[in-house]
Amino acid sequence: MLNLQITNINIRYAEGQLESVQVHFNGHDEKRTVNVNGYIPFTAEEYAGNESVTALTGLVRTHIADRLLQTSEAV
Repeated sequence: MLNLQITNINIRYAEGQLESVQVHFNGHDEKRTVNVNGYIPFTAEEYAGNESVTALTGLVRTHIADRLLQTSEAV
């Protein structure tokens, strides 16, 4: 299981409205043989309703898994 932590959340506004959110993370497996870090950009719509750390961690985990499963042609 990947131990994943949210390390920073950057919220961007345009004309007083939420525009986008960058959720920075790092993580590792139990033996620390696998390490990941980076950020996932979310639209305002993706972020809405998922503001809790638990919800964001789940979304980040899903995005990481999706990226890992993409073929090299799709990246």
